[in-house]
Amino acid sequence: MLPNSRSDLFRTILLTGCVITALPNVAVGQDTQKPEGVRLLENKSFADSEEIRGEILALYQDLRVTDVLDGMDLIGLQDIGLMHNDIRPLWRDPEGFSHRFVGFAITVRYVPTDVRSGQNSFDSIDEAKEWKSAQYGRAPDPWAKIARPNDVVVMDTGGVFEGGNIGSNNSLGWAARGIVGVVTNGGARDTDEIVKVGKPAVYCRDGYSTRGVRPGRMITESYNLPINSGGVTVYPGDVIVADGDGVIVVPREHAMEVGRLAREINEGDESGRAKHYERLGIPLDETVKTKTR
Repeated sequence: MLPNSRSDLFRTILLTGCVITALPNVAVGQDTQKPEGVRLLENKSFADSEEIRGEILALYQDLRVTDVLDGMDLIGLQDIGLMHNDIRPLWRDPEGFSHRFVGFAITVRYVPTDVRSGQNSFDSIDEAKEWKSAQYGRAPDPWAKIARPNDVVVMDTGGVFEGGNIGSNNSLGWAARGIVGVVTNGGARDTDEIVKVGKPAVYCRDGYSTRGVRPGRMITESYNLPINSGGVTVYPGDVIVADGDGVIVVPREHAMEVGRLAREINEGDESGRAKHYERLGIPLDETVKTKTR
């Protein structure tokens, strides 16, 4: 029997185990004959070795969004990768800077659900719970299974601003897999607990709290394909840097060059500020590690 609705089709796909995922350097669902003059998005994810990832992380350690932005300016990428200013940290830690992170993008795209439970559609609470559980199956976190230490999940929630796909429970599961940050153009729920635990760091729209649960509001459409989040096209493997000034995305192919330039800028700034500290009688702290030379 053929599926007679999008919902039936989706269930058929899940039951048969036919899941489409992105492969590195392969365009999914695209005609290989590209129209002349048109650049189509392709998946250009990077499957870097742990050694290369370690080199990049060391290069970007303690760099600020502004350092990275200045580095990108120098190679002609002005404001490319700079997310909208409404993507803000859920909390700020002025002492330990636990809200800061650098990592590698896993991209996830959600879309609004095409079903609703409907008024008076359940005969019992148990039936309502069964429906809710089934809807969780339409919005899973399959991307979490491919997470590596120091990954960052970057989300496009498809304009669903009352769907709690980030909560106090699942975010801890992500942290256990090594995910250091979450960036979303939506929001998070259970924010008191997320802030109290402090991991992973969460950056969301206007520090926004979204109360509604995910089932019946959004479904998972794809992961590890290019997405738009915060006005930026994000590819799997791009370098994500986040601090109190917001979030910047460094295209992976420019990561080493931008990182070296940003490191030079950062060290010059630290040295200059250290001299001001000494003139003002302020004890040197971790933000002026290079001290005076």
